[in-house]
Parts: sequence; structure tokens; C-alpha cells
Amino acid sequence: MEDNIENDKLSSSDGIIKKSMIASMGAGLIPIPIVDIVALSGIQLKMLHSLTEVYEIPFSKNVGKSIISSLVGGVLPTYAAAGIGASLAKLIPIGGTAVGMMTMSSFGGTSTYAIGQVFVKHFESGGTLLNFDVEKMQEYFLSAFKKGEEEVKQENSSPTSSA
Repeated sequence: MEDNIENDKLSSSDGIIKKSMIASMGAGLIPIPIVDIVALSGIQLKMLHSLTEVYEIPFSKNVGKSIISSLVGGVLPTYAAAGIGASLAKLIPIGGTAVGMMTMSSFGGTSTYAIGQVFVKHFESGGTLLNFDVEKMQEYFLSAFKKGEEEVKQENSSPTSSA
């Protein structure tokens, strides 16, 4: 019985992460700089809220924002800077807009996937938002980010991709 509950949680979590990853890829296609980052942050926070509901963990918007910012900014400063650069590249007419949209779409999907995987691992081990340790999760976040790159490529090549 308990195995079924855990499988249900993992299945629900996988669905939430995939849906959020696809939505994040879409947010990256918003042609207006900074608006894409705001949309991406909102999607990631909503994903975290949904995951806390699955695991019946109290949710705090401020704590969630802080953890996500620390995780992405602290672990992937180069990638985070690239995401901001991609957003700002949209200011360059035509070519910059296209490159910025594609880069931001990929970054958004990949980072959302990794964030989701990190929180599922943490929640599966009995963790909460209040005892989340960014430093302990850095290595796992990096490996999840790399796997997220593959997930985004797969999603982009899928003929039946839908949000």
C-alpha cells in the first residue's frame, strides 16, 4: 500500500515537472526581455508549490523563491548569466530576438526540470522547505541540469509536443 502511495507521488511529481518544463520552454519564447524571466520564475514557483502539495509539505512563497534563486544562481552562475543574456539579446532586432528566444527557451526548460528533480529527491528523503540545504544539493542539481538538457532536446524533437 505504501509503495503505491510513493509511486503515485513520483508519478504526480513527474507530470508536474514535465508540464512545468514545457511551460518554461514556452516562457522563454516571450519576445520581451525580462518579462520572460518573470514568467519563468512564476512557473518554477508554481511547480514548487504543486510539488509541496503532492508531498503534503507546508509551502512558503518567500522561502521557495529564496531557495530557487540560491540554487540556480549559486550553482549555475554562468548558466544564470547566460539566461539573463539570452533575455537581453531579445533587444537586438530580428537575429538577437530569435537567438535569445531559443536560448531562453532551452535554459528555462532545463533549469525547471533540474529544480523539480532536486525538490522531489529532497521531499522523498523526508525533507521540507525549511531544512533544504542548497550546498548539499548542488552536485545533484548539476547532474539533473545535464539530464534536463537531454529532456529539452527530446521534447523539442518530439512531433507531438504540447503544453
